[in-house]
Amino acid sequence: MPLYEYHCRECGADFEKMVRFSEANANPPCPHCGSLQTSKQLSTFASPGSGTPGIPSSGGSCSTGGRFS
Repeated sequence: MPLYEYHCRECGADFEKMVRFSEANANPPCPHCGSLQTSKQLSTFASPGSGTPGIPSSGGSCSTGGRFS
């Protein structure tokens, strides 16, 4: 099940919820106030090399830093 991010227009809370694909178009109630006035938010995701601008990625101990050996 994918994890979606939502915003409540009633109380302003942001929350995440795992939702079945068959229920992806329905807006869940806000866990803070119970309102159904929620909307799905555009999510960002991490990818290799997508760290903070101006700060190089460390590559970690299990990575080749994007280079093949």
